[in-house]
Amino acid sequence: MLRTKTPPLLISRHFNLEQNHMYPNCNHPEGKLLALLNQCASTKPLQQIHTQMLINSIKKPNCLLLKLIDLKDFKYASLLFSQMIEPNEYAFNIMIRGLTTTWQHFSLTLQFYNRMKFSGKKPDKFTYPFLLIACAKLPDLSYGRLAHSEIFKAGLDIDGHVNHTLIKMYSMCGELEYARTVFDEITDKEVVSWNSIISGYSKMGFAAEAMKLFAQMRELEFVPDEMTLVSVLGACGDLGDLVAGSMIEGIVEENKVEVNSYIGSALIHMYGKCGDMISARRVFDRIPETRKDIVIWNSMITGYSQNGVSDEAIMLFKSMIEVGVKPNNITLVGVLSACASIGALDLGKWVDEYASKKNLKHDIYISTALIDMYAKCGSLDHALRVFEDMSQKNEVSWNAMISALAFHGRAHEALSLFDRMSRVGGARPNDITFVGLLSACVHVGLVDRGRQLFDSMSSSFGLVPKIEHHSCMVDLLARAGLVEEAWEFIEKMAEKPDEVALGALLGACQKVKNVNVGEKVMKLLLEIESSNSGNYVISSKIYANLRMWDEAARMRALMRQRGVNKTPGCSWIDVENQVHEFHVGDGLHLSSKEIYQIISLLNDDMKMESSTFEVEWHEQRCLLGEGANHILSSW
Repeated sequence: MLRTKTPPLLISRHFNLEQNHMYPNCNHPEGKLLALLNQCASTKPLQQIHTQMLINSIKKPNCLLLKLIDLKDFKYASLLFSQMIEPNEYAFNIMIRGLTTTWQHFSLTLQFYNRMKFSGKKPDKFTYPFLLIACAKLPDLSYGRLAHSEIFKAGLDIDGHVNHTLIKMYSMCGELEYARTVFDEITDKEVVSWNSIISGYSKMGFAAEAMKLFAQMRELEFVPDEMTLVSVLGACGDLGDLVAGSMIEGIVEENKVEVNSYIGSALIHMYGKCGDMISARRVFDRIPETRKDIVIWNSMITGYSQNGVSDEAIMLFKSMIEVGVKPNNITLVGVLSACASIGALDLGKWVDEYASKKNLKHDIYISTALIDMYAKCGSLDHALRVFEDMSQKNEVSWNAMISALAFHGRAHEALSLFDRMSRVGGARPNDITFVGLLSACVHVGLVDRGRQLFDSMSSSFGLVPKIEHHSCMVDLLARAGLVEEAWEFIEKMAEKPDEVALGALLGACQKVKNVNVGEKVMKLLLEIESSNSGNYVISSKIYANLRMWDEAARMRALMRQRGVNKTPGCSWIDVENQVHEFHVGDGLHLSSKEIYQIISLLNDDMKMESSTFEVEWHEQRCLLGEGANHILSSW
């Protein structure tokens, strides 16, 4: 038998004029004014009512304060409170609630709490939930612990609302052990108790523990509500647990939970993180158009973008615009990421213009996404313009620009930008910064500077080099022909380098004809990336260059034996705001005839330009996909 309990809200300390018996007889002037006050929709009529209260000697400042919070007028509320001769506990609680939830001036919440105590007023169960939220938002763990101590002394640790907010505060401050202790000490747990601790574990990245707690909750026959399901769906997404996520959708259907924006976006997000975009789209399509808000659209667009289905993300964005839903900053970041993936520069520029018109470019995430998009679409000057126009830059912004310069081979500018980042302050270099810097050194062969940067990670910035940094160093040494040193570097690594670095080292071994290191690299590569045809081809060429024909044939035979096929090259190009995709040897494009005609013209032009430049027409036909970008640009 399932038992249900009416779950109180996490913060349900809502003040109401009627509940607090502040309405006298409505026929009396006081009653009439309070009734009019309750109907106020702006500050102007409230000022008139306040004036009438003063004229009629009606002293109801708490009613005015409460309404000012609803109207979000911080200045007026602060002035009114300052003019109160001796505000009572209720007045302090109203201000503390408003500062925390309405105005989000969390440091002022703490100040008002101190004023409340110093004035001799006693904080109660209506005070502490908002104080604890302020501590969590700042975050200020020491003050939160002090508040916990005061709660214990006042005997309020038996109050459910206070305990639930304590769990939330400790979770948001990263102290899950304390949160769990508070949870375990609750004798009469409710659904909201479970929600608080499950949400805490899920949001702090302890998804497996969140799932265990959910299982315990189910065993104790508690019926999960909307908040429970959203937290657990987040945990399923973080774990990539598609089976558990599908089970949660089953619970949603079984309990007939409304698939609103909250549940719908959580389901789409979960399926997206698990890589199941078909199920994500199924959930999206089942939601009626009239109930699809910006959160639902964003979840679907972001899911497509993060899963590399960029063309679908862009098509969905266009559909969203057509139905009249206005994009916000999250939408634009997702669309810009999709544009960057497939080189949709025209749409990226449209997003840039839209963000400027809507005054969204001050958003640091949109500006950073614009930098990334322009850089990946080959428009580095535009990326630099966006970067320089940013009034505020964080680590992500600096990293995006440094990586963009490195990617375009402008290593010295990337290194110069790093020096500037170190000088201006405000953003501390991190792991990603050094990946960009080392990549810059790789592009132009700055071996000594690369060594210096790698060493400075630990000596100057207290960073522990990760596999990405080691791989960059292997790549840098390999491209410089220092294959023996590169191999020694690999042998000292705690982890195996990635396939990119090993591939570069294998290519370098082919170039310098070093079979000894080449064979060691081959062995590693075939262990971690046995399905990559390039590894077999290069290995075969190393042996062939040294006329080791039997070994070369063995590599080719091994490739066939394992069923490895060469992956065809692929290119994209944006022509008249439409993205075209081409593969090697592709003759299926609608404009294939015209494309081959252009290739023929280019072939003739190149022959005329240089009599020494030999063009093999058959080879160009085979390599259509790899050269499509340059060919179609001329077309």
